[in-house]
Amino acid sequence: MSWNEQEDNNTYQVVINHEEQYSIWPEDREIPAGWNAVGKTGTKGECLTYVQEVWTDMRPLSLRRAMEQTADNS
Repeated sequence: MSWNEQEDNNTYQVVINHEEQYSIWPEDREIPAGWNAVGKTGTKGECLTYVQEVWTDMRPLSLRRAMEQTADNS
């Protein structure tokens, strides 16, 4: 059985950075600098499903703002 076929029993939390980019992180580990918990914890699948539902625009926040500013100036 390969590593990706093994059952993952870890609990994860959803984290977000200043660019509004999401990731998941093991709940029992300290969140890296620059990332903050959003309050969602669960299995890997549950957390990834949550991220898929809420992260509808993959562009970093700075890019979205720059594009909005360019559109406003047109």
